[in-house]
Amino acid sequence: MKLSDFDYHLPKELIAKYPVEPRDSCRLMVLNREKKSIEHRVFRDIVDYLQEGDLLVLNDTKVIPARLIGKKEKTGANIEVFLLKPVEDNIWEALIKNVRRLKPKDKIVVAQDFFVEFLERQEDKVIVKLHSKDIKEDLEKYGHIPLPPYIERPDEEKDKQLYQTVFARKEGSVASPTAGLHFTEELLKKIKDKGVNITYITLHVGLGTFKPVKEEDITKHKMHEEFYSIPKESLDLIEKTKESGKSVIAVGTTVVRTLESFALTGKTEGFTDIFIYPPFEFKIIDKLITNFHLPKSTLLMLVSAFASKDFILKAYNEAVKQKYRFFSYGDAMFII
Repeated sequence: MKLSDFDYHLPKELIAKYPVEPRDSCRLMVLNREKKSIEHRVFRDIVDYLQEGDLLVLNDTKVIPARLIGKKEKTGANIEVFLLKPVEDNIWEALIKNVRRLKPKDKIVVAQDFFVEFLERQEDKVIVKLHSKDIKEDLEKYGHIPLPPYIERPDEEKDKQLYQTVFARKEGSVASPTAGLHFTEELLKKIKDKGVNITYITLHVGLGTFKPVKEEDITKHKMHEEFYSIPKESLDLIEKTKESGKSVIAVGTTVVRTLESFALTGKTEGFTDIFIYPPFEFKIIDKLITNFHLPKSTLLMLVSAFASKDFILKAYNEAVKQKYRFFSYGDAMFII
């Protein structure tokens, strides 16, 4: 498989800058892999495609306000720090633009009692130390929600709620598991009332989500590691669902990567750099709810592995023709 095999034409105006409200009123494209059919629905209609005894698996990670904007103490120059993940206590891996302008121990002042100390540069990232009386409180107060770059607008206060799923619980992501953004509390209740089981896993989404594939030979691409955890009760429900012949439905590519990592390694917790592209034998998931992904992205490759590249690209071309909204704040797809 070549990188160019996963390209498609997307008019820029179809990239969603804001989500629709309410969340479950976005459009839903339903792909039937067996019939090779495409249906056009509204997301809340997803209830019609779920059966009693099916299992919906959601990612309960929570996005942190990971973008800090401060000034270099010595010069007053504006510097943006993008926090990736904590290494220990107040030491973090991060990204900094124009990092060459910084020397070890340089300070980036975010607020009067909150500054970032630059420690060292490591290949494609940096190590920084956060100086604050209460890091969580200061991140909430001064941090910005890290909207994907293709949204091309500054984040707003309301993005702190819009870019978070209604079931987000465990802090640690720098990007939202966006397939989950379409669910409301009311829709989840309707799904439960139909006898569908709901369970949760955690995968903290890292910046690798946006890392472009640069190799034409996609097998040479290396994924960033991301932390995942699967509770025992979720595994028990998955096993029970499989035994009863019902469907395990992954909400988003992060859930797919978590469950298929477990299938490959047997580990319920750890770091995964699994890269799924055609051909791939899925061992756990039966159906997939997902958004529309960037051309040439690892996420497009994953859904192509699940539903076949030709069928996915046909569906994407149809979505462009029907003016679906694309990417994180866009419309959804249900692959059955």
